[in-house]
Amino acid sequence: MSGGFSRFGGGWQFAGLLSAAWERVARWTPETHTTSATSVIVGVAMGQEYRQLGLDERIEIYRLHRAGKSVRAIAVSMGRAPSTICRELHRNSRKTKVWDGGYEPARAHGLALRRRRWDCRHKLARQPALQQKVRDCLAMGWSPEQIAGRLAREQGGTVISHESIYRFIYHRSAQKDYWHRLLPRARHRRGRLGKRGGSPVDRIRDRVPVSQRPSEAGTRKQAGHWEADLMLFSRYGQAVLVTHERRSRFTRITRQPNKAARPVLDSLLGQFRHLPPAIRRSVTFDNGTEFALHHQLKSRLGIETFFCDPHAPWQKGGVENAICRLRRFLPRKSDLASITQEQLDELVAKYNNTPRKCLNFKTPAELFSEQVKHVALQV
Repeated sequence: MSGGFSRFGGGWQFAGLLSAAWERVARWTPETHTTSATSVIVGVAMGQEYRQLGLDERIEIYRLHRAGKSVRAIAVSMGRAPSTICRELHRNSRKTKVWDGGYEPARAHGLALRRRRWDCRHKLARQPALQQKVRDCLAMGWSPEQIAGRLAREQGGTVISHESIYRFIYHRSAQKDYWHRLLPRARHRRGRLGKRGGSPVDRIRDRVPVSQRPSEAGTRKQAGHWEADLMLFSRYGQAVLVTHERRSRFTRITRQPNKAARPVLDSLLGQFRHLPPAIRRSVTFDNGTEFALHHQLKSRLGIETFFCDPHAPWQKGGVENAICRLRRFLPRKSDLASITQEQLDELVAKYNNTPRKCLNFKTPAELFSEQVKHVALQV
């Protein structure tokens, strides 16, 4: 992959970040993440080393700052980076309920020691290489559970638990590092949906309810049962068709010119036409009019079609979950006109190559490939 997807700023940013993250993940081994919890030297960019401030230096900062020296002048005098001085003064001068504000060296040094002890409770704070790998995986859209599970699968045993990752993330967010922004979901509020409207079920020809779908589809034990839905955006008429294979969680997406039924049917035919019949047994939809021509899938490809009950999207929960995951990189306010098909293909490839706990930390692409090969051998 030549570029990475960023959900920050609401748009698409391609700056090679994903490639760099993948390279670091590939180079990581358990032997590379051992480091002392009490060390005061930490690695920084460009091969430099950063030494923690000591009490003597904090006293000097206090003296020069009180004498009216600028941050840059203090930094030059002490041989430190201006950002170090600025951060030290800002972090340890804040007004609190028990402190009126202002910099005091002994208090600042005590706070720094307490923060260091607090950080060292966390395994990721003690092991910078492991921390970097976890951050890279989070940046690629993996959840803490996926990261922990994949590490355990690769190393033959538990490396770190997902709960440890979550605790470190929220600890760093409390320290204003905002690691929680790397989590798959950024929801900060939950609530009930508003009043629901009507349903076009009576206007869909040959509609078959999901209750009549084969039991093999519900248990996910048989390949070839799909779910489909449209992923909509804030700009009028912009949508992508998302199809999701229930057993493998393999997902495909196709850009749509609009929400009309004919283009949706054409995209479905294009996606399923080249698959073996055993890998295209059925498709489950919601009751949107964009799927009104569903009956042609059966007449032309022999695919059975089923529909959820009104206002029951959880009956096709696989594709709903897939869309939720894709929203991390395609937020609703994205402008599809500025996104190429190659970028969409890269996004879905990234989704299909992400390990899933429900697949014993295999990827959807791996399991789907196994299914297709198994069908080919039977033929």
